[in-house]
Amino acid sequence: MIKLGILDQSQIGEGRTAAETLAETTQLAQEADKLGYTRYWVSEHHASQALAHSSPEVLIAHLAAKTTRIRLGSGGIMLPHYSAYKVAENFRLLEALHPGRIDIGLGRAPGGMPISTRALQEGKYTGVDQYPQQVADLTGYLYDALPADHRFASLHAAPIIPTAPEVWLLGSSYESARIAAQQGAAFGFAQFFGNADCTEALRIYREHFQPSRLNEQACSLAAVLVICAETSEEANLLATSTDLFFLSLMRGMLLPSFPSVETAMNYPYTEMDYAMIRDGRHKRIVGTPQQVKEEILKLNEAYRADEIMIVSPIHNVEARIRSYRLVAEAFELQ
Repeated sequence: MIKLGILDQSQIGEGRTAAETLAETTQLAQEADKLGYTRYWVSEHHASQALAHSSPEVLIAHLAAKTTRIRLGSGGIMLPHYSAYKVAENFRLLEALHPGRIDIGLGRAPGGMPISTRALQEGKYTGVDQYPQQVADLTGYLYDALPADHRFASLHAAPIIPTAPEVWLLGSSYESARIAAQQGAAFGFAQFFGNADCTEALRIYREHFQPSRLNEQACSLAAVLVICAETSEEANLLATSTDLFFLSLMRGMLLPSFPSVETAMNYPYTEMDYAMIRDGRHKRIVGTPQQVKEEILKLNEAYRADEIMIVSPIHNVEARIRSYRLVAEAFELQ
């Protein structure tokens, strides 16, 4: 049976605070731990009123201390902002604290608006795309395997430990797939946003994969938006919040919070809005447990991913936990 993981972006629900949202994230991670999900990743976003976390490393440490089995990771660290050496130290420390449970997902997107990127990279030379070299450097630090002619060949990332976190490169483009393949890293594709075709991206990754100290064989996952409820009517009602949230993104706007179902139902949509919502829905899986299971398996016949990571933005916390439970039961994860 296919593995299932969870990506949590900690969207701050309308009427709630960032602190309340982070408490919900902790509750959701604990529930995922009990239900048998493989991993639980948290994202990196900057200067956003609607998203609760900007530092995955800090949140991973907290969640790992509150759970017992599930893997915790970043979805992902936006590496161009940072020193590969410092990222290696952060995740080696996490791995030392929680051996065999830490993933480091890496991305090259900014995770915010241009002003936050300028602030994050202030004083840093960014004239060329150094991301592939940063990934190679990070791998060298994590495995104490820098080339003899490397500019920091004698440098070790502390603490020195016998294990390393899993390294995943994340993306929503064909170029991201190629970089992951060239680096021999595991690859996670964000099917739930972006325009690139997931089937094609994962095919490119598999066909160009080069074995490395990270992986002998290609390893991939697809992140898919899933909303599950006992009835299709309820699932579609819960999904209206997501419809409005993504509609705002497509218009180039970010709502100050994740809208409630009531707000979404009362929004003055235009005919163009409805067309955009219908177009977006074809990428999402919304329905009953059996419908969700069938759709996930159907999608993955084309994707051929090793794992599906579900993204379930639902305003009501109880309904969100219930969605996790129903999917876990449908796939008999426990």
